[in-house]
Amino acid sequence: QVQLVESGGGLVQAGGSLRLSCVASGHAFSRFARGWFRQAPGKEREFVAAITWSGGSTTYSDSVKGRFTISRDIAKNTVSLQMNSLKPEDTAVYYCATLTSTVTRTANYWGKGTLVTVSS
Repeated sequence: QVQLVESGGGLVQAGGSLRLSCVASGHAFSRFARGWFRQAPGKEREFVAAITWSGGSTTYSDSVKGRFTISRDIAKNTVSLQMNSLKPEDTAVYYCATLTSTVTRTANYWGKGTLVTVSS
């Protein structure tokens, strides 16, 4: 019943910035954490960042720590991922997700993804 829709993907030069957004609907009685995962062609889907429902705690993968920032607007039911100092290795389809645990990084609902391409 949960629907997640990502936006903001596109082509950007290495060193540039991009901001992804995700709006959720259909989960009025859930207080799931929110987060982002990514998957490059032929690669396993990997965790990127997560934020608790209240926004009081965040966690990041080591590869993006210090460059990416996750935030959410509870009133608008959106979560965003500000990506700075982008590298070609960041190229992937980025998926918005709800999580049952930010500790185990376990997702239960997924968006359809948005493509981010970083060129050199």
